[in-house]
Amino acid sequence: MSSKSRRSAGPGKSGPDDDLPPGLYITATPIGNAADITLRALTVLAGCDLIAAEDTRVSAKLLAIHGISKPLTAYNDHNAVRERPKLIAQLRQGARIALISDAGTPLVSDPGFKLVREVIAEGLHVHAIPGASAVLTGLALAGLPTDKFLFAGFLPTRSGERKTALSEWKTTQATLVFFESAQRLPESLADMVEVFGVRTAAVTRELTKLHEEVRRGLLSDLVAHYEKAGAPKGEVTLIVSPPHEVRADTGRIDSALDKALEFMPVRAAVDLVSEMLEAPRKLVYERALEKKNDG
Repeated sequence: MSSKSRRSAGPGKSGPDDDLPPGLYITATPIGNAADITLRALTVLAGCDLIAAEDTRVSAKLLAIHGISKPLTAYNDHNAVRERPKLIAQLRQGARIALISDAGTPLVSDPGFKLVREVIAEGLHVHAIPGASAVLTGLALAGLPTDKFLFAGFLPTRSGERKTALSEWKTTQATLVFFESAQRLPESLADMVEVFGVRTAAVTRELTKLHEEVRRGLLSDLVAHYEKAGAPKGEVTLIVSPPHEVRADTGRIDSALDKALEFMPVRAAVDLVSEMLEAPRKLVYERALEKKNDG
């Protein structure tokens, strides 16, 4: 596709289309509120030659809101292998292609990564146009530590595989951010309680949209809420705190162990007390052994 004889068509531009250099433009779009798009993103979308979109129907609505009319082509998990060479061929000829996802920043849980990797390998230009992100928006609202965080994407759909994945991040000293289906949220929270134990979390739902909701609390409290209320609706970003520093009350542990050890063996007493007081099992076991040895 030639880079000559282009003219502007639509808002969000500071000059003629030829002001936009050739290359692939990784362009962030709103995650809900259509107003959450940058002036620079509007310039790129109005000035590019082609927009590669995860779903052209979704993207067409956004473009219509901002009065932009540009050729659209689908680029998603289903057709990426077939479409990637076509896009790269156009980039070689000097095209300006904007890559957008259904919502938020491309490459975050979508197939854009492989396209960017191949464009870079070809020695062609990649431009990042930053903007809305469900990951950062959810993190900002959660009230959890932001100095270190890990985005873990979507969890597996089956409980066993989900628990295995969660176990990999159990000791990670960082806030964890997940995308999750609203329908699977109650089951995923229950698996997190089983794997992570005592953690603080925030369920952020429908971010920037009319029915935006943020529900914060212990994982166990969130499980109880959704068991009663049922699965929510909409898009969910789930944020989970790093492992809690448990400041165990050894006095309460000793008191509980004294009573439990009177009628049950050490292992059973340790299981009971550690669960009842939400105390580290290793610490409870050490206290129980001391009591048995002293006795």
